[in-house]
Amino acid sequence: MSIKHPIVAITGSSGAGTTSVTQAFQHIFRREKLNAGIIGGDSFHRYDRATMLARMAEEEAAGNKHFSHFGPDANLLETLENLFCEYGESGRGKRRHYVHDEKEAACFGTPPGAFTDWEALPENTDLLFYEGLYGALQTDTLDIARHVDLRIGVVPIINLEWIQKIHRDKALRGYSTEAVMDTILRRMPDYINYILPQFSRTHVNFQRVPTVDTSNPLIANDIPTLDESFLVIRFDNPRGIDFPYLLSMLHDSFMSRPNIIVCPGGKMGLAMQVIFTPMILQLMDRKRRIR
Repeated sequence: MSIKHPIVAITGSSGAGTTSVTQAFQHIFRREKLNAGIIGGDSFHRYDRATMLARMAEEEAAGNKHFSHFGPDANLLETLENLFCEYGESGRGKRRHYVHDEKEAACFGTPPGAFTDWEALPENTDLLFYEGLYGALQTDTLDIARHVDLRIGVVPIINLEWIQKIHRDKALRGYSTEAVMDTILRRMPDYINYILPQFSRTHVNFQRVPTVDTSNPLIANDIPTLDESFLVIRFDNPRGIDFPYLLSMLHDSFMSRPNIIVCPGGKMGLAMQVIFTPMILQLMDRKRRIR
């Protein structure tokens, strides 16, 4: 952690909804006129798309059916921790981008499924913002979580996460339902061993719970909307959280436990604004005080 060069990390798996949370933070940054260095977790994959497919085929031929992007061997986790460490100390570091599709390819001049070259972070950033798989990771050899000042988890209930991934991959990548489920099953051991434990180390967790039947995600015709959901917001440390204020802002909300607010899913954007804006401003105030 660093007072002078703070780091905020959003942790969640593919299809969890971390992109929506990132958009909410970008609104905060624009409104508060903050210059944030943005880091995408996919840029720390070890292999580009073609190489990853080849590596998965090699691993499966050798009897390993669970080699996936969720595992440490497929990611540059030491590089990520080194970046967080360097940024916390100096406000500097290097980043690259993973190009997902043709739209991004046109923007970066790099083919889909490939990485851009490493480049220096922008000068004079106010904070570093990371969205990806490993913002709160701790293992026997790595401790990425200790470098992060604000750790946020995005964790829809598992069937909703599967529905979101199935619909996204079918619509954007042309995958079949069977192909998406093969990916989910291949990732499951790494999800349990490396992704899930991180949500016990986050400062705030957002979990979306649908109020419609999601018992069989394989046959869901559409993704439950925010208005068809509740949002369960868990604070690791409720000390200093103004719960009466949050409840007054998030109408029709209630507290299910001393550190948990439940609010209508349609208020997700508002909830993020009223919860995280003060937290970000507090980080900035601490930063200014030591200059």
